[in-house]
Amino acid sequence: MDKHSSFAVSNPHKVPLDSLQKLGLWMGIIGVGILAFATFNIHSEPKSVFVLVSIVLILVGSIVYGRQSYMKQAPGIKNNHVWFKTLSNRGVWGWILGIILTLFYILIYWFPKYLGLGMNGEENTGLVVMFDSISIFFKGQPASQWFVYGTLYTLAILSLGIKFMYKYRHNRYQLIRTVVVIISQLFLAYLIPEILEGLNTETPYFAKDIKNMWPLNYYFFESWHLDNMVNGGTLGMFYLVVGIFMFLVFTPIITYFVGKRWYCSWVCGCGGLAETAGDPFRHLSSKKLSAWKLERWLIHSIMVFIFIVTIAVLYGYFTGSGEFFGLSIYTYFSKPYGFLIGAMFSGVIGVGFYPMLGSRVWCRFGCPLAGYMGIIQRFKSRFRITTNGGQCISCGNCSTYCEQGIDVRAYAQKGENIVRASCVGCGICSAVCPRGVLKLENGPEKGRINPTDVLLGNDVDLMDLVNQK
Repeated sequence: MDKHSSFAVSNPHKVPLDSLQKLGLWMGIIGVGILAFATFNIHSEPKSVFVLVSIVLILVGSIVYGRQSYMKQAPGIKNNHVWFKTLSNRGVWGWILGIILTLFYILIYWFPKYLGLGMNGEENTGLVVMFDSISIFFKGQPASQWFVYGTLYTLAILSLGIKFMYKYRHNRYQLIRTVVVIISQLFLAYLIPEILEGLNTETPYFAKDIKNMWPLNYYFFESWHLDNMVNGGTLGMFYLVVGIFMFLVFTPIITYFVGKRWYCSWVCGCGGLAETAGDPFRHLSSKKLSAWKLERWLIHSIMVFIFIVTIAVLYGYFTGSGEFFGLSIYTYFSKPYGFLIGAMFSGVIGVGFYPMLGSRVWCRFGCPLAGYMGIIQRFKSRFRITTNGGQCISCGNCSTYCEQGIDVRAYAQKGENIVRASCVGCGICSAVCPRGVLKLENGPEKGRINPTDVLLGNDVDLMDLVNQK
């Protein structure tokens, strides 16, 4: 018996990478390295070719590594060694990655010139110039820092989403959900907005990611954005009408029938990155009662804050005033929200702190749209996660891998339906359960929140029992 053999269900020994895993890993490292060197103005010519080489290496490398890591294993979801790896357990590599991500977001938001963005008519350099050719292809102009960010963001969801699908390949729900996440980001958030931008260069800018709706899109009702949509011709008016319809009509109706999962885990870009790039860190979310209390106070406070900000900016828009109750709308409402919530919380903390706090910090504690849908889900929705307490063996997998910090096991042990405002319906708790205890369902509201009986056997339909009552 070799040194890596073990009679344990999960091999406690670190398993070395095979040749294909190393190949995929090195392809990804080289691809990222090309972009990292470009940040310091170390380029290989022609830039238009090497940026594509970098993207291909990252994408193919992730696929090779993911396929070789999971396809050679026995069926089932593997999270072996996540608490022992320095990257996924707040070790040295975890801190390094967190610092790099945080620094990247700070530069993107406030110091883009250090990434090579040309200021005051200057040409792009550094990392930004690498993406000029792609930006010119789509919209006939050099890249901005936001185009670079959008491209890298989409690449992360695409490459790591495919890796995620290899890992969860035996779970149909996860496969379909991840395909939708990738398509939503690739087309709705990236390709279509960039193409429309290129085809409508004469119209003023407004957000063309149709799924990025208010209140997540906090500047939707700001005067400059409303003016640009109104003056943006047919396309602008379309986005204005659809944007209002999405949050006012479509969102509450769909959330009633299927819960907030339709958006938070299937469509949203923030959720898409959390589910793919953030998957290795989902177990780091705090399950403490104090964290749950903070979550409820914080996310609803931010939701109220954006409501007040929106009322203020609409008041200013229709009255032509720059003040609301004697306070400057920009200084005391728009600017603080955009800086503290729109940038610091959702970007710097929301993504930069993945390796420290888990992948759903923003979604759990800050997103006002998640808070809005969460209230509907909690009090007026058909969605719930049913549990079969008689089958629960208290392994704790469900709670461990709940990225929203829900103590799923506590509900399962009592045979209670899980109805929480914060649940994004990702279904990972059900996927990692070895006994089939958990099930995502949409059913009648009656009996949804009341505890169900503890059942024996796994062939009993909980919804039938609830309906009988």
